Amino acid sequence: MKITVVGCGYVGLVTAAGLANFGHLVTGVDRNRNKIDKLRHKELPFYEKGLIELVRKNLEARRLYFTTSLGLAIANSQVIFIAVGTPTRPDGSADLEQVEAVAKEIAAYLRDYTVIVNKSTVPVGTGERVKKLISRHSRLSSTFDVVSNPEFLREGSAVADFTFPDRIIIGADSTKALKIMEQLYAPFIENNIPLIRTNLATAEMIKYASNAFLATKISFINEMADLCETVDVDLPTVAQGMGLDQRIGPDFLSAGPGYGGSCFPKDTKALIHLARKHGKNVSIVEATDQVNERTKKRMLEKILNVVGVPNGKSIAVLGLAFKANTDDLRESPAIPIIRGLLAAGAKIHAHDPLALQEAKKIFGEEILYFNHEYEAVTGTDAIVVTTEWETYLQLDFKLLKEKMKQAILIDLRNLFPPEKIKEYGFIYEGIGRGIK
Repeated sequence: MKITVVGCGYVGLVTAAGLANFGHLVTGVDRNRNKIDKLRHKELPFYEKGLIELVRKNLEARRLYFTTSLGLAIANSQVIFIAVGTPTRPDGSADLEQVEAVAKEIAAYLRDYTVIVNKSTVPVGTGERVKKLISRHSRLSSTFDVVSNPEFLREGSAVADFTFPDRIIIGADSTKALKIMEQLYAPFIENNIPLIRTNLATAEMIKYASNAFLATKISFINEMADLCETVDVDLPTVAQGMGLDQRIGPDFLSAGPGYGGSCFPKDTKALIHLARKHGKNVSIVEATDQVNERTKKRMLEKILNVVGVPNGKSIAVLGLAFKANTDDLRESPAIPIIRGLLAAGAKIHAHDPLALQEAKKIFGEEILYFNHEYEAVTGTDAIVVTTEWETYLQLDFKLLKEKMKQAILIDLRNLFPPEKIKEYGFIYEGIGRGIK
């Protein structure tokens, strides 16, 4: 099947490479010429585990192509995926400008029957909106259908998530479009991956509801962490006891500095805006968003309470990306923490296995960057761990203490057992560690 994917960001590129790997002929389109040039030369514009190998394999097999020309790409395409960004507007709503622009441009090139697939995360009603835009701007009386096929890819494991999905959602109001999408996803269906067939609006809502629920779990456990500190209870043990209940499960029950990334902050706000637009309140989702903002502020307060007045002190921040196994700093909790420490007069030594270059775009020369953890902590008064990188689990705390001015560790991911760290002579502060 010949497929076009418009947008070569995280979702679009993983989708394009993944579908090509299943034998489809796929063309990825993006207006960013520099990005397309990199991809043609088998280089990625961002890091995602396992993706470079998938892209290179399918480029060499001539199943995957990249271009800046939408017209060239969609010629004879049976399916066109729209996978562009939907950032947050100041009022919390999803900005659909890119989706609408792509829809209008697609309309100009349509000839034979084509299935237009919304892969971008969009509010309920966007599929119908795209239908009207394409009909209005089509030069010919081309036949087409619009489908909603939301993505459920986690940064850091997106390739595995695409290859082995929990479910596939297809929102279609046309039997013809549904059959084409089933043909497209035939390898998944043959492997008994659950397929939910529904209408456009329901598929759109499934994506928002899923992300809002996961964000709610994170805010809930962070709020419990605050309470556990107050009543002298160990939060990780509480979370373990909760997670063993199959109705709850252990995922997203790790306390931390708040959720970030390109999805949860944006999608919770968009769902809140959608509800208000229709005269409804989603109080739990609103609380989720509010707790997340409070959590970020509470992390800064926690650091200052342990370190004291930071003016003139050097603090090593280990981890800048919003989560491990990515170089993405969008909405990363590390950003407001660092900004708060800088405002209080601290000097920041920053380390991250992948995100240093992205961090330089944000902080410039305001902070110092180090390629090695032990270089970052040398001469510092405290360490703040903000990202759960596995490499940090291998740190030699005896060596760390020798390199530091003061042995203070503020573990915002609860990576380390407090008793062990204290044996090395460190002052230790975690999240929800009520038992001292």
